Parts: sequence; C-alpha cells; structure tokens
Amino acid sequence: MTRALGIFAGAALILLYATLLLVVMPTVQIRAGITPPEGLAPYTKAEQRGRDLYVSLGCVYCHSQQPRDPKQAPDGARGWGRPSVPADYYYDEPHLLGTMRTGPDLLNIGARQPSVDWHLTHLYQPRAVVPGSTMPAYPFLFDLTDVVVADDKVVKLPEDYQPVGATVVARPGAMDLVAYLKSLDRTYPVSEIPTEPATEAASDVVVDQATGDSETNDE
Repeated sequence: MTRALGIFAGAALILLYATLLLVVMPTVQIRAGITPPEGLAPYTKAEQRGRDLYVSLGCVYCHSQQPRDPKQAPDGARGWGRPSVPADYYYDEPHLLGTMRTGPDLLNIGARQPSVDWHLTHLYQPRAVVPGSTMPAYPFLFDLTDVVVADDKVVKLPEDYQPVGATVVARPGAMDLVAYLKSLDRTYPVSEIPTEPATEAASDVVVDQATGDSETNDE
C-alpha cells in the first residue's frame, strides 16, 4: 500500500511539473506585457468566419503560422517573413501555430499573395495556379451556374480548368476564407525580431515569392 502511494505521488509530481513547464509557464510568458502592434487590427466578422472555416477544414494540419528564427529554419529566405513574435498573435484565439509544413507557412500569405482572384482560383483548383501542388481542392465552397447575377463573384479560372457550359462563382464561405487569408499579414515592424544571421543552408533555398512554395521540405 505504501509503495502504491509512493508511485501515485511520484506520478502526480511528474504530471504537475510537466503542466507547469509545458502549459503554465509558456502561457504566462506569452501573455505578460503583450500589447497589439500598431499594424495589427482585430479580425472583422468576415475574417473571423473565415478563420472558423479554416479551423473546420483542418488547414492547420498542413500549414504552420510561425515563421522561425534563422537559427531554426531559413524561413526568411523562403519568403515567409521575419520570425514571428508573441504580439503577432494578440487577437488569435485559439492559436493556429501548427507544426506540419506540407504546404508553406501562411502567417504572411496576405502580403505574399493579396489577390482575391488568386485565392479563389487556388481554393477551387490549386493546380490551376500552382502546378504540382498537393493541396486538395475545395469545390464545395463554390457553385456552378448558368446565369451570373450582379452580386456573384465569378472565379477567374484558366481556360483548361473552366467547366464546360457553366460559370464558377464563390459561395459566402469562400469569400470569408479569402478575407481571413488576406488578413494574415504580419509584415509590420516590431522591435524584438531576432537578428541572428541566416545560415548557409538558407541561401540555397529556392523560393516562389508569389506563393511561398519552396523546394525545401520542412516536414
């Protein structure tokens, strides 16, 4: 009985230590003294709906939102922006940092790719704008119609991807998702950016500046 109590107490102490180290301390560190940067605005209602859709579609499983310090990865050379800082996530709840990079980091996709038409085409058929992309298409975010009305947002597809006899128009969810993606722009200046010089490996990375796609696999 005494031995069982000892094992239980030891396990409880290990769990308490892990909770303090991995949950409590990072939370306190992130939130202490953080104020929103001047260039960062709260999400609009459309952007927040798009963010909720981003979560429901599981985009975080393939895209991170945390450009890293040059000591950790050549993200700056990839065109993904400066290393992120805690204030960049002031309005984010929940945080969508992500760890997998099947696709590029998206924290600055709104700056790299500000075109609504590009995003809509990319969501409808990624291969139409990024040849060889492994991202799935999201046709359920769009309608095919024979008659385009004034409020419809027509998706400008390349001829090879245009459905025969129909026009592709964006549903409201697609427009909300694009609004959220365009809001991902953390290119404003901050004072606490790490200044470590890029590694030699970083200079060898080939980057598509428009999409952020690179030839380096970060998985």
